[in-house]
Amino acid sequence: MAAPRAIGIGLLGLGVVGSGVARILTERADTYAARVGRALEIRRVLVRDPRKPRPVELPPGMLGTDPEAVLGDPAIALVIEVMGGEQPAYEYLCRALERGKYVVTANKEVMAKHGPELYELAARRGVDILFEASVGGGIPLIAPLQRDLLANEITSMRAIINGTTNYILTRMARDGTDYRAALRQAQQLGYAEPDPTNDVEGMDAAYKLAVLASLGFRMTVRPGDVYREGITRLHPREFRYAAELGYALKLLAIATRDDHRVLARVHPALIPAEEPLAKVDGVNNAVEVVGDLLGRAMFQGQGAGSMPTTSAVVADVIDAAFRIAHGGEGRPAWRADPDAQVCPMSELQTRYYLRLTVPDRAGVLARVTRVLGEQYQISIASIIQKEADETARTAEIVIMTHLASEGAAQAAVKSLEKLDVVRAVGALIRVEGQA
Repeated sequence: MAAPRAIGIGLLGLGVVGSGVARILTERADTYAARVGRALEIRRVLVRDPRKPRPVELPPGMLGTDPEAVLGDPAIALVIEVMGGEQPAYEYLCRALERGKYVVTANKEVMAKHGPELYELAARRGVDILFEASVGGGIPLIAPLQRDLLANEITSMRAIINGTTNYILTRMARDGTDYRAALRQAQQLGYAEPDPTNDVEGMDAAYKLAVLASLGFRMTVRPGDVYREGITRLHPREFRYAAELGYALKLLAIATRDDHRVLARVHPALIPAEEPLAKVDGVNNAVEVVGDLLGRAMFQGQGAGSMPTTSAVVADVIDAAFRIAHGGEGRPAWRADPDAQVCPMSELQTRYYLRLTVPDRAGVLARVTRVLGEQYQISIASIIQKEADETARTAEIVIMTHLASEGAAQAAVKSLEKLDVVRAVGALIRVEGQA
């Protein structure tokens, strides 16, 4: 009896992750063939320069610059995309799905911007798109949301999902260093890109949160729906004061759902030091999910790097290959909640940390508290004077509020900046705690 025909694989991209995927699929070919029931065979690889030296050796003639050699090959049933970027990756994924090929991708930007369209296209063609590696590297997040947590109504997700910013903030908290010094260290260690904008301005986290929120809440959340604030303006004293008050300062990605209304946001936040998320340091990632049946659960691990990402990509490849080999049904089709809507950030209700520099004289606090309480109905939980500059005759005060609306907090800051007794508004940081 002839051996079952191998499942042909096309690979789009052979960079750090692509090389890792090609190497693991080659080295463990016998193991994966036994698990799937058919061999997995890389047939074609799309690259920019076939002559470029690479850490993985593939047979001559396999590498090429023509995408049609991969997408148009009828012997290729599964396409892996690890190119990155929105285009031409999105175009290639659409072409692969249109031709009835299963797709595995690690592309967070494409999935954040075009996920619903790709889900629908895959369903129409009777195939699937798998994207575990697009969020959280090797941490299993996508599959649990697509399968294991389906019995739950997910009410909130809080996450640390950018290793670069988490490393920078960890260094600022532990060493008392400023943002620029911590960034330079992250770049020297290879944790931050030469241009770190996507990470430090929260764009990377916003892409990932859009993917998670779309899946978890069964609705369409685009990156533009996510409020975004980066870490570049954080001062070292915020970390010192936060620790004194019993908090850690992290860049959080938060999505919450109340009935059909969803609020998604990425910004620095104070979280109680005893919470598990507060202890996620360095380049590690973590996602906390709250479901009505499950309660609170946290997924944690390395969120980036060649091998963690390769692990997630190859797991998706084995999943897709098994279904190809055995004609199994895919997971339940993604269907958006037609009544769901994204709320504006101004509707957020949370507590706030506010740091002000004011003249060191009597009567100042009364004017500040009058603006907060009488004009904007922001109730003050505590006021602490932290430092005084005798030469400048100024004092630094930290105010912690009770629950207030985002709209009121932002308006209050603008009013405080106009007061002659406020020299500077140093920081306004949201305070998050377990519900």
